[in-house]
Amino acid sequence: MLDLIIKNGKVVSDGSVVSVDVGVKNGKIAALGANLNGAETVADARDFYVLPGAVDAHTHLAMPFGGTVTADGYLSGTRAAVCGGTTTVFDYAIQRKGGGIVETVKKRREMCETEACCDYAFHAAITDLGESESLLDEFDAAAAYGITSFKTFMVYKKEGMMIGDGMFVKILKRAKETGILINVHAENPDVIDANIEDFRKSGTMTAYYHYLSRPEFVEEEAVKRAIHFAAAVRAPLYIVHLASVGGVKAAEAAKRDGHSVYAETCPHYLEYTSDVYKRPDGVNFICSPPMKGPKSRDALRKAVADGLIDTVATDHCPFKRSEKEWGKDDFTKTPNGCAGIETMYPYMLSLANAGKISYPRAVELCSTAPARLFGCKDKGGLHIGKDADIVLYDPKKPFTVSAGNMHSDGDHTIWEGLRLKGYPVKTFLRGKLVYDNGEYVGVPGEGKYIKRAKFSCQ
Repeated sequence: MLDLIIKNGKVVSDGSVVSVDVGVKNGKIAALGANLNGAETVADARDFYVLPGAVDAHTHLAMPFGGTVTADGYLSGTRAAVCGGTTTVFDYAIQRKGGGIVETVKKRREMCETEACCDYAFHAAITDLGESESLLDEFDAAAAYGITSFKTFMVYKKEGMMIGDGMFVKILKRAKETGILINVHAENPDVIDANIEDFRKSGTMTAYYHYLSRPEFVEEEAVKRAIHFAAAVRAPLYIVHLASVGGVKAAEAAKRDGHSVYAETCPHYLEYTSDVYKRPDGVNFICSPPMKGPKSRDALRKAVADGLIDTVATDHCPFKRSEKEWGKDDFTKTPNGCAGIETMYPYMLSLANAGKISYPRAVELCSTAPARLFGCKDKGGLHIGKDADIVLYDPKKPFTVSAGNMHSDGDHTIWEGLRLKGYPVKTFLRGKLVYDNGEYVGVPGEGKYIKRAKFSCQ
């Protein structure tokens, strides 16, 4: 007997939409077919889309930054995730001077074990190679532990997180040898710092100058540089939160030339432009890279529709409203980051509902591609043998986003007032109902650590 059957829905998987029932046994998808019977629980998905849970490959939970800590820890952040149809999150564990990769991730994993409401994995952010570059010798051990992607920062020099070009190339080479995919935050820190120095002298430090300090060319130059080094050593590269038209063109050229370059963007770059920084609440939108001009937004929208963008993730990094206000008169004092973990899948599915992309494309961007790129063998699709991470989506359900109906510990959202037609109504984590029509019904701590496979170009 099956544990659960989801009947009468339109299943979105493998680039198609088919009417088929889904059977679940012991947390796995055990059957796909017409008129399945014999289950303890039956969920009627008539008029709903049946989707694989989203995989958010870019979050910052319980992260110290800018003199405070993100508003969402592992409990509230993962709770918000499942309430928006995301069943797996990737968090960034930041390795500090003298620390090891596995050591850094284990500390974060311990924080998740009693709190995580969905499954979780980690990227290790490399900031220091240690004495005699000993950290390079740990790459094999990290991959064996299931940490098969590392992040590198081309910015945050003053914060001690940036790596130089020489270290970047060494990391790329070693990662290629060990089956690890390198993620890169690409912006030019020297140009940013020079711009900020000029703005400070002129007394122009309001939120809009955050964008002016990091305009399009600042990202474009760094993206081109990162791609250049990766191509030179023939290493794969994953560009996080791509935000600029120049960056899009650089990624497109690299792909056309046959390089293994993958691009991620975020919903806020598809929705907003730099004009948000002119609003009275402009500090709430401060994130890095910032939202750019209309040409960048249009280029990203086209890249999402055309297939150039590989994944969509959130860069979820929320702070309290009062903390964002620290930078009202000096944007450099505002902690960088915005909320998005609960709204990503609904937002992308709303684009499908409006005919701007297809439902299979939304699933590819938010679930299938990140699972594939980051070695989550049991995630990303509704196939027999995979985890029964399943979302029921009602395309007719009206929903207006507000901080009051989110499940985060944040006290505001940049998505306030956004009207969506269509919204998730149920989320199953490995076959267990964890979200039901606006309510979290799971148990904190039931999320599991995902030991991931090594990267391979597919």
